Amino acid sequence: MKRSLELPAYAPEPVRRWHDDAERIAFARAVEKQATAARDLEVPAVVGGRRIATDDRIVSLDPGRTDHVVATSSATDVALTDEAVAVAVRAGAEWARRPATERAEVLVGAAAWMRGRRDELAALMVFEAGKPWPEADADVCEAIDFCEFYAREALRLDGGGAVQSPPGERNDLRYRARGVAAVIAPWNFPLAIPTGMVTAALAAGNAVCFKPAEQTPAIAARLVEALDAAGLPTGVLNFLPGHGDVVGAHLVAHPDVAVIAFTGSRPVGLSILAATSRVGLGQRQLKRVITELGGKNPIIVDADADPDEAVPAIAASAFSFAGQKCSAASRLIVHRDVYEPIIERLVAHTELLELGHPQDPAVAIGPVIDADAQSRLLQVQRDAAARGRVRGCRDLVPDGGWYVGPMIVDGVAPDDPLARDEHFGPVLLAWPADSIDDAFAMANASDYALTAGLFSRSPAVLARAGDALRAGNIYLNRGITGAIVGRQPFGGFGLSGIGSKAGGPDYLLQFCDPVAVTENTLRQGFAAEQLGT
Repeated sequence: MKRSLELPAYAPEPVRRWHDDAERIAFARAVEKQATAARDLEVPAVVGGRRIATDDRIVSLDPGRTDHVVATSSATDVALTDEAVAVAVRAGAEWARRPATERAEVLVGAAAWMRGRRDELAALMVFEAGKPWPEADADVCEAIDFCEFYAREALRLDGGGAVQSPPGERNDLRYRARGVAAVIAPWNFPLAIPTGMVTAALAAGNAVCFKPAEQTPAIAARLVEALDAAGLPTGVLNFLPGHGDVVGAHLVAHPDVAVIAFTGSRPVGLSILAATSRVGLGQRQLKRVITELGGKNPIIVDADADPDEAVPAIAASAFSFAGQKCSAASRLIVHRDVYEPIIERLVAHTELLELGHPQDPAVAIGPVIDADAQSRLLQVQRDAAARGRVRGCRDLVPDGGWYVGPMIVDGVAPDDPLARDEHFGPVLLAWPADSIDDAFAMANASDYALTAGLFSRSPAVLARAGDALRAGNIYLNRGITGAIVGRQPFGGFGLSGIGSKAGGPDYLLQFCDPVAVTENTLRQGFAAEQLGT
C-alpha cells in the first residue's frame, strides 16, 4: 500500500527584507564569518558515499580578491567517472522503486536543511561566486523553491497521466525513471541551477552524476551535503568536481547515461547535442538532452513608457551581478521620440551603481567570475568602442579582483557580431526604433529566444507583446531577470536551448519514460489463486 504524504500548497521562499534591521544585521554577521571561514576549503569527490581526494586539484579563488583561495577541489578523472556511473546504475535501480512519497520527503528535507543555513550558504556565494547580497540570497531561495516544487511534482507525476478506459479495458499511463542523469552545472547560479537539475532528476526516480562548475565547487558541495542530510540513499547522487573536457565529456559519451541536463555556453551545448546524436557501443537507449544555452535579450522602451519605472529596471537587468546571467538584458531598443532622454538617464543611473567586492552591502556590481572572463569582456568593450559610440563606461575599477565596469554603447550595426553574440557581462548595446512594430522586429532579430521585456503604458501594445516577442520569458513593465519557480517557469527556444521550462509543470517529464499499460478486463474464468487452490 502506498503511504500518502500531505504537503501544504507550494509557495516560493520569501527573499530577505533588506530594510529590516534584524535581517540585514544577521546577514552581515554571516558574511563577516565567511570572510574567514571561506578560505582553503577542501572539496572532495563523492562516489558511493566515499569522499575521495584526488592527486589532481582545481583551485577556486575569490573573484573579487584573487589572492584568496576559497576552495581546492578534487579533479575527477575518467576512471573515477566510470566508477560513479556504475554506482549510480546500481543505486538508481533501487531508488526508482522507492515510493514517490519517499523521494518527495528527501527533497523537502533538503529544503529544510538549506533554509536552516540560508545566510551561511548565501555568504559563501558572496566569496566564491562574487554575488552581491540580494543576488546571493535569491540564489538560495530559488534552490529551496526547486526542492519544494519538485517534491510536489513527484507526487503529482506518481498519479500518472490522464487516459481513457472504455468498458472492458483498463488503461494506465505511468512514468518510469530513465536511469542515470548527468548534471553539468554552471557557476553563475551555483546553488539554484544545479539544485533544480539534480532534484528534478531525483524526484523522477533517477540516480545522478553531478559535475559542478570548476569555479564554484564549494557551493555545489553543499547541495550534496543537504541531500545526504535529508536521507538520500548512498550512491544515488555522486559528486564529480573536475574539468568539463574530462568529466563532462565522458559523462556525455557514457553508454549508461540516459539523460544529460546542461546549463552553459552555446558551443558546449551544441557539442553535447552532436555527441549524443551518435549511439555508442553498449548503449541501449537514446540519450535525452536538456540544455539552457543563454540569450541576447532585448528590452523595448515605448514612447509612452514611464522612465522612472524603466530606467532602474533596465540597469538592474543589464548590470546586476555584472551581467552574468543568461536572462540579462544586453540589447536596448528605445522609441526614437524618447531615445536620448532614456539613454541619458540610464547613463546617469548606472554611474550611481556601486562597483566593488560584494562583501560590501552597498555593492550592486561585483567582479566577473575569472581572469578569462575579464580578459574577454575587456576586449568586447574595446571592440564596442571602436565600432560604436560609448555613451557610458566605468573605467575606474577596484584593484585586486576581476572587475569590469558597465558599458552602454550605441551606433553598433545590428548585424555586427557584438549585436548578435552573447557576451555574458556588463555590456549593453542600444538602438532607436521608429515605431513599436520596428522595435518588435529589431528585438526578434536574434537566433536566441530566452527573455525579452517591454515598457509601455499602452494596454494595446502590452497585449500584443506576448505574441509579438520571440522569447520564452516575456516581462512587461518590469526587469527581465529574476524568474521565480512555479510563477515564471524559465527557459527559451530558438538557439537558447532545448527542453521544457525549469520550475514548471512539464520539467520532470524530461527525466521519465512514459509507459502505457492496457489490460483486457473481460477475462474468461479465474486464475488458480482466485479459487484458493
